Amino acid sequence: MHMPDTATIGKWIMIGGATLIVIGAAVWGAGRLGLPLGRLPGDIRIEREDFTFYFPLATMILLSIGLTVLANILLRLFRR
Repeated sequence: MHMPDTATIGKWIMIGGATLIVIGAAVWGAGRLGLPLGRLPGDIRIEREDFTFYFPLATMILLSIGLTVLANILLRLFRR
């Protein structure tokens, strides 16, 4: 099995780090803009005296659609 060289590994680590920075900035920006991610109408929240269950279903679906569209755009742009 062929092991990638350290330059390739370093490049992928940098791409992963840049991706995390972009995602973090987007989440931070959404919070500062007051977007209701995590509080959408389809999000499930059950609160009892000593128990809280939270499942952001609508937020996850919306983010999944957005990330799928973004991934498809990036793949089409970088396809050779």
